[in-house]
Amino acid sequence: MNTAPRTELLLPGGVDASTAAERLAEHLAVVTQRAQRTDRTFWDTFDGRLHAAGLALVDTGSRLALTDAQTYAEHAAADLPRGLRRVAAVDLPPGALRERLEPIVEMRVLEPTVRVRSRLLPVNVLDDLGKIVVRLHAEEPTVLPAEGEKIALRARLNVAGVRGYDADYERVLALLTGDLDLQPVAQPLHDEAVAAAGRAVGGTSSKLRVALTPDMRADAAAVAVLRRLLEIIEANLPGTLTGADTEYLHDLRVAVRRSRALQRELRGVFPPEPLRVFRAEFRELQILTGPTRDLDVQLLDFPDLVATLPAQTAASVAPLRALLEQRLAAERATMVRGLRSARTRTLLDNWRDFLDALVASAEDERPDAARPISDVAGERIGKVYRRMVRMGRAIEADSPAEALHDLRKKGKELRYLLEFFASIYPAEVIKPMVATLKGLQDVLGRFQDREVQADALRALGDEIAALEGGAAALMTMGVLVQRLSEEQAQAREQFAERFAQFAAKPQRRLVRQIFG
Repeated sequence: MNTAPRTELLLPGGVDASTAAERLAEHLAVVTQRAQRTDRTFWDTFDGRLHAAGLALVDTGSRLALTDAQTYAEHAAADLPRGLRRVAAVDLPPGALRERLEPIVEMRVLEPTVRVRSRLLPVNVLDDLGKIVVRLHAEEPTVLPAEGEKIALRARLNVAGVRGYDADYERVLALLTGDLDLQPVAQPLHDEAVAAAGRAVGGTSSKLRVALTPDMRADAAAVAVLRRLLEIIEANLPGTLTGADTEYLHDLRVAVRRSRALQRELRGVFPPEPLRVFRAEFRELQILTGPTRDLDVQLLDFPDLVATLPAQTAASVAPLRALLEQRLAAERATMVRGLRSARTRTLLDNWRDFLDALVASAEDERPDAARPISDVAGERIGKVYRRMVRMGRAIEADSPAEALHDLRKKGKELRYLLEFFASIYPAEVIKPMVATLKGLQDVLGRFQDREVQADALRALGDEIAALEGGAAALMTMGVLVQRLSEEQAQAREQFAERFAQFAAKPQRRLVRQIFG
């Protein structure tokens, strides 16, 4: 990697690259080269994971390069087929680029965020011996949005040092920022281009991030959280419909589930009859998206599951994967029709209108509406926690699986309450509580997921048997079901330890002190 210093400066408004070169020639010994044109498309995930990591992914037409977001110094690169509009890290050829991207983007798909076409004018600064000591590039960037007219951005001057000539670099930089009064750029080119194109710099987050105050009215606090959840649902709806990335559907479903949880846990801030209707409609929305998400998860886990098989039998599950993909396509079609329907659009529109009017509505049937949110939330958190402790203590070695499933559902309620209202409680209280709850939920989730996946495989037995190669696939499926059952049993064995941490005496005392 080139470690020579680099700085990017803004040229004065109305000054183009050629004019800048002429002005530089008045102060420095320079050689101006022929202007070049370049097209760059910047890529990232929908939620901006590369941006958060301080990286940029640059596509120059047939090559994809991972670079530093500030200097564009290259870390890794790979060839990219022309015309590709999205790519998962696992789909890239093995090599440095894939290795760097996989742990950052995980299961998310990379997509173009903005395209920039630039005119570059190279200007080399020379010393008394005619050697190049500093390299300058005057750049005139233009954003090429997917729709609409081109957007010209302010010209920039990239100042790059040459190894061994640090003093010359500092001298030129001092001249540019001092005598010529050029200012450092406020943000990297791709961020400015994204903003100019009307998109969110750094991607669109699905994190809750709602700041509340303890004395806030409970209904106003509920509205703030639910509005944010509605934003998340609507932001992820287009991606869910295209199916380009399984995480769109995941984030949409989490926002729906959180909305349902808050409707249930803070029911005293809502009028009963409208709440009953909305709860029923949100439940239907959850049901509509469930089968597709279950199959998404099964196919996402499929490679890891198959990796546990002996090499000579792994190929025999190809009919199973094909059948799962067929099922997914059918379920997705059903889901997409439902999400595109007038019923879904009406639900979201009516829900927004309902939230907008809630705080000003009559309080006759809303006993908790005007109470401080710290009181209402504290009561619910304390009650749900104590209920979980009682449920967990009642689970024994011979308890049915439903007992663990019910505890997991109750744990989700507590997790959501802690997330909703984290801003009104001390972090030193919330974080340890969430950590022990997460440890418990991980075990309960693995227990239930393995059961669901094993049951789903068993249900496909007759269809698999009727396919070409079905007999071998059926035998291998039996091995997979056994592996899933073993993992479920391991999760159950881990339950007691994780629950003990969650229900430990210091934790119970802390809950009493903070939440009553």
